[in-house]
Amino acid sequence: MTGFYRDGFCRTDEFDHGSHTVCAVVTSEFLAYSKSRGNDLITPRPEYRFPGLKAGDKWCLCALRWKEALEAGCAPPIFLEATNEKTLDFILMEDLIAHAYQPL
Repeated sequence: MTGFYRDGFCRTDEFDHGSHTVCAVVTSEFLAYSKSRGNDLITPRPEYRFPGLKAGDKWCLCALRWKEALEAGCAPPIFLEATNEKTLDFILMEDLIAHAYQPL
C-alpha cells in the first residue's frame, strides 16, 4: 500500500518530511536510480509490509526525489490526477504535465 500513511493516497501533512506526493508509475530505470541514491525500492522488506516494487507499479514518491530523477533524466511518468497539489511547492506544473502518464 502506497502513500506516507500507507492508505493508497499521495496525501501529506506536517509529519511527512519527504512530501510523498507524486503519484508515479515506476520504471526500471527509476528504480535503479533510486537504489543508487540509497533508497532501495526493489528489495522486499516484510518487516515493513513492503513487497518491493517492479516496473509498472504505482507508488507515491517524494517530490524532491522525483525532481532529482527529472534532473538526472530518469523521472518516471506520473498520474496528474492522483498527484497531490503540494507537489507544486517543489516542482513546476510544466514538468509534471510533460511527464504525465500516457497509457498505450
